[in-house]
Parts: sequence; structure tokens; C-alpha cells
Amino acid sequence: MNKKIAFITGATAGIGEATANLLAKNGYNLILCGRRAERLIALQSQLKANYQTESHCAVFDIRDKESVQTAIQNIPEAFKGIDVLVNNAGLASGLATIDKGDLADWETMIDTNLKGLLYVSRQIIPGMVERKSGYIVNISSIAGKEVYANGNVYCATKFAVDALNKAMRIELSVHPIRVTGIYPGAVETEFSIVRFHGDETRAKAVYEGFDSLLASDIADAIHYVISTPPHVNINELVIMPTAQPMPGIIHRK
Repeated sequence: MNKKIAFITGATAGIGEATANLLAKNGYNLILCGRRAERLIALQSQLKANYQTESHCAVFDIRDKESVQTAIQNIPEAFKGIDVLVNNAGLASGLATIDKGDLADWETMIDTNLKGLLYVSRQIIPGMVERKSGYIVNISSIAGKEVYANGNVYCATKFAVDALNKAMRIELSVHPIRVTGIYPGAVETEFSIVRFHGDETRAKAVYEGFDSLLASDIADAIHYVISTPPHVNINELVIMPTAQPMPGIIHRK
């Protein structure tokens, strides 16, 4: 029996890396995508050693539409029948009120979280339509459901992911391709380090005094939804730490 193939963006760290490990453990072969070639190669070797997983490393920046197109069109034949697309790559850049926002931060978030997701999806969805099967998991954020202070453009991009998730669900169900949006609250990954442009002290403070979500928690959710029977579609999952009932409220110890 042929193994299913999952395509994971942002596989070099955090949720993407955790998802790669969990899906490999559960019998998937993988297309690992990211900008950092050395991390992808190390992950590929680890998955091969631990789970006998076959994988292909696709090194590209999802913000570069030509690179996305070239990388996906050059996927080896054995990996072209993609069963699962995990649109995981995304980031926050900066935390400022809208009157003081940095235009470069705004463009980075829009290009990554919105346009990058579209570039990848546009390349992969036609194959799923042709095969009349597939599962797409779009990683949004609680910021795609509720706006918080200083999150303005980041929230806007994640609201856009929410809209695209709903549009995909409507338009692809006829084929029938399943689509799920996952909306995590605070997850301790490299997220805050990226948001604060490498300021590890400031990033660490975000997760102090409470039990945040872990990347593995979101990987568990991804594996759950794609493992449901073909007649079941989990439209949305909002996942929060117990200590965080909503954005802006965290009960710290």
C-alpha cells in the first residue's frame, strides 16, 4: 500500500517541524518546505532514521511566486500525488499601533501570511481537483478570529486566511476536497522571536508565568482532522491554552 504524501510549509521549526515528525510517525511520506536548507536536510535525515520516511526537501521562500512555482513543478514524480497540504508558514513582524507601524513589517506579513499561502495553494490545488481527493489544513491564529491591540496588520492577514479557508471549503467541497482552518492561541515557538526581530529576552517574557500551547499540540490537531473518515470535515478548530481565554487575557502564575 502506498503511503500518503503531505506537503508542509514552514517545516524548519515550530508547528511545521512537529507536524512533520508526527505525520512521519504515522506513516506519511513528506514534502518538507522552508527557506533554511540545512534545517530541512537535518529534519529529512532524522525522519528517515526514526521512521523510515521518504521525503523531498523543497527549499524556497513562499513570498517569491516564481520560486514557489519552480519548486513545486520540480517535485519528483513519486511525490506529485499530494494528499495533504498543510499551509503552516506564517509570521508576525513588529507590534505597534497602526499610526507607528513599519511598512516593511506590514509587507512581510502580507507577503508571507496571505500571498505566500495563495501562491502555494494555487500550485497544489489543481492536482487535488484532478484526482478528486485531498485535504488542506490552513494554520491561521486566534488573531484571525479576534483583533487585539497592536496586532492590526497581523490580525488582518489572519482574518484573510480565515476568509480563504471558508472560500476553499465552499469551492472545493464539490470535488470533494476537505478543508480545515486551525486557530491557535499562544504557542511557544520561534513566533515571538521573529515578531520582536530577534529580541530573545522580550520574546521569552511572552510565555512566562503560564503553560502555553506547544507545537506538538497543534500537530496533534492536524493529525486528528486529516485522520477523520472521508465523509467528515472539521471546518474549524480554535485551540487555546487553558490560561488564555481570549487574546489579551492570560492568567499568569
